[in-house]
Amino acid sequence: MKLLYEGKAKKLFKGPQKGTIVQYFKDDATAFNAQKKDTVIGKGIINNYISSRIFQAINQTDIPHHFIKRLSEREQLIKEVEIIPIEIIIRKVAAGTICKRLGIKEGQVLPNTLVEFCLKNDELSDPIISREHIEMMQLANNFEMETIISTAFRISDFLTGLFSMIQIQLIDFKLEFGRFYNSNGFHEVILADEISPDSCRLWDIKTKKKLDKDRFRRNLGGLIEAYTDIANRMSIKLPELNVEK
Repeated sequence: MKLLYEGKAKKLFKGPQKGTIVQYFKDDATAFNAQKKDTVIGKGIINNYISSRIFQAINQTDIPHHFIKRLSEREQLIKEVEIIPIEIIIRKVAAGTICKRLGIKEGQVLPNTLVEFCLKNDELSDPIISREHIEMMQLANNFEMETIISTAFRISDFLTGLFSMIQIQLIDFKLEFGRFYNSNGFHEVILADEISPDSCRLWDIKTKKKLDKDRFRRNLGGLIEAYTDIANRMSIKLPELNVEK
């Protein structure tokens, strides 16, 4: 397959049909804009299975997305989209960078779900930007932004319910969207990228144990065990992982 793009956690290859992409999940773990790097054997496989299951669950709604099907342990078939270079961060509980930026205590429940935007640019360390910046840089038009925001809130509600059923609290998460063009050249804005413990902060409801990539960011250890715990709670049958525990 022809490699089209390689990011920190995934590779994209030309798909078997026109308008499709094969998304490959790597075992690379990065944090702090790739200043911290490592390889965690099996991480990509677990993320692929969890993200696939979540997108399959989203099929119960009318939220448009890029996922078509899981192809293998590490690969998904997805729709080809033009990624909008904005990361959308939805925060329900204070954690991570917002605590450092605003002096908010970690674990504080926010009075309202907060939506933040970051410019998707590794060289600039993905800086926070405003709607005015997005308009000024012509990253997305007003209609696209309204679609992104309203869809993000719907996904937030859906994921909150999905995770709460398995005794997991959704703290915050990152989304990306893309433009999907039809045969007539018109496009709609659809959900893209992945939804996994790499892109979500997930805590056990009772113990507040971190079950996400913060285990790597903060040197807590047990990342594979935490990701596997999530998969087990979602009744996902994982392949046997060749992991040294």
